[in-house]
Amino acid sequence: MRIYIVDDHSLFRDGLISLLEADGHQVVGQAGDGVTAVEAVPTLLPDLILLDINMPRMNGIEALRQIKATRPETRVIMLTVSEDEDNLVDAIRSGADGYLLKHLNAREFLEMVNGLERGEAAITRQMTMRLLKHMTSSEPSADPILLSEREIEILKLVASGKSNQSIADQLSISENTVKYHLKNILQKLGVSNRTEAVTIAMQKGYL
Repeated sequence: MRIYIVDDHSLFRDGLISLLEADGHQVVGQAGDGVTAVEAVPTLLPDLILLDINMPRMNGIEALRQIKATRPETRVIMLTVSEDEDNLVDAIRSGADGYLLKHLNAREFLEMVNGLERGEAAITRQMTMRLLKHMTSSEPSADPILLSEREIEILKLVASGKSNQSIADQLSISENTVKYHLKNILQKLGVSNRTEAVTIAMQKGYL
């Protein structure tokens, strides 16, 4: 996987590069601020960006929004020290494919990164629960958006951490069919990624 690292601490970037390259990934570049990252992405075309939040010139949340607006297929994991729930919610709503804290050990971190290629969200259960708690307490309930039995079944499997291929195998359908259902689920719930879909579905009582 081609990975781009954006963090304003050079020693931290160097450590990540060593860790990722030892795991077989290709680090295509690095930056210390959001402006440089946004400008470089169209040229470097990374598969994944590891993006800090608190950086000079442009913070990570704004950089995330601009990157997703111009290249939505690039996956972005926020890798930060911030446990602030507002940052977490803003990141997920802005299209982040994961939200990881820097205190993760190397094994956990690599498992989360590699899980993206299996269709899994890169977010710990602890942060998922924080996201759910925040959205449940801060958003008024709305009329439920009807999901089909199959869509609910797939969402339950997504919530349990299953990859697209694992879901397909368990339900005896193709992976493309799983992707089709997930696309419909995201549209119905008005969200941009799997993590937010699970959170909203829990809030509305589907799961």
